Amino acid sequence: MKMQQLLKALIGVLTVALVLVVYDSIREPNVVVGDTAPNFKVVTDSGKTLTRTDFGGKVLVLNFWATWCPPCREELPSLNRFQQQLAGTGIVVLGVSVDKNEQVYKAFLKRNGVTFETSRDPEANVPADYGTFKYPETYVIDANGKVRQKYIGEVDWMDPQVVGSIKALL
Repeated sequence: MKMQQLLKALIGVLTVALVLVVYDSIREPNVVVGDTAPNFKVVTDSGKTLTRTDFGGKVLVLNFWATWCPPCREELPSLNRFQQQLAGTGIVVLGVSVDKNEQVYKAFLKRNGVTFETSRDPEANVPADYGTFKYPETYVIDANGKVRQKYIGEVDWMDPQVVGSIKALL
């Protein structure tokens, strides 16, 4: 009798453990402020292979966007000016586009004079690792690889409060 109760308890514990493992494996990641930023590997449009750790010692502004996204197109000029103004300060901008059409993407970059590092991830693997499925979304990652700020939606990157809060991470 005791053996049957012990067996039932063991099956119950194993069932709960299995449910937790399955839940953890299917839930979508959602990177939040305070988390260690997931590593990634992208090849930029200039041909450089970059990972998150390549930005060690710098503040990384990691922006997920697309040419077909109106708020992304709206924020791009201010993000470009932000990068130009803060170049050389230890703050680096990396834009990762989820555009599938390479020609449209490249024409957009050229037409808009984008000067920060960009990469195209048509399968959206890197954004998915961060839990990003709506664009634009931006993660500000400190020199130690921690997410210190997260912006969902369009941002005016030249807003003095935004610039100041990111400069404060240096």
